[in-house]
Amino acid sequence: MNRTLKRYTLLLIAIYAGIISFAQTEDAFLKKHFSRLRENIPDAQKLIIIDSVKKILSDYSVSDSVFKHRFTDLRFLGQITSPDSLVKLLSWNLVLTDGANRYYCFFIKRNDKVSSPSSLFIEGEYREEPPEKNKVYSAEDWYGSLYYDLRPFISSGRKNYILLGLDYGNSLVTRKIIETLYFDEHGLPHFGADCLSDGKSLSKRAIFEYSSSAVMSLKFESDSLIVFDHLSPFSPDLKGNYQFYGPDFSFDAYLLRNGIWYFKHDIDIKNMKK
Repeated sequence: MNRTLKRYTLLLIAIYAGIISFAQTEDAFLKKHFSRLRENIPDAQKLIIIDSVKKILSDYSVSDSVFKHRFTDLRFLGQITSPDSLVKLLSWNLVLTDGANRYYCFFIKRNDKVSSPSSLFIEGEYREEPPEKNKVYSAEDWYGSLYYDLRPFISSGRKNYILLGLDYGNSLVTRKIIETLYFDEHGLPHFGADCLSDGKSLSKRAIFEYSSSAVMSLKFESDSLIVFDHLSPFSPDLKGNYQFYGPDFSFDAYLLRNGIWYFKHDIDIKNMKK
């Protein structure tokens, strides 16, 4: 190995070691902070801790290693990367003493023009009313959600993403959301594209509300198939009162075709997968 090549190799090793060391330090601090957020401490202290978490993740989100690295054993930090490796989301929530739920999310996007990714931090709070099905939300009026999966798809020549989200709502009602996302020419996220069809009209998102004591499955079976529990009231006289809704052991789906996600009622999961 000649001297120049040896120097270059040693430099790469030093850089790689530095990245690992930096990530390990961040990991340790985040574990400590998220652990503290689950303790019985005043809200004011929790909000100070949130500021520390935001600072750590703000630096991390624009680092060269953000798409290569994943924090380990951080149960309360959502970390999802799109299959095309162009978008990464870091999200978490905070429940205050009065039951109010706050949501925080970093939207990280690869930037073709520069080596470091672009990152936008947004936050939202639980609202009594669910998000509107046909409204476009921006970073300024984001309703708040914990996103746990996303997939890219093309519609009308534009790349969009479809997100699966969870909103703990209040002590009585939980929400799950199928959201459509796209980025404008400045890289800013917009929530809501007319890509969900019920066979008659298009909507920008689908919202499911059900009892907080129930568990609803909502997941991708493939890049073009979303399968979820059908929700029904526990008895007919409770129709419309979502704190008494839950899965009824049947399944519905959204199937992607030509850039539109089409709703399918009461499906046979095995046949849909085929």
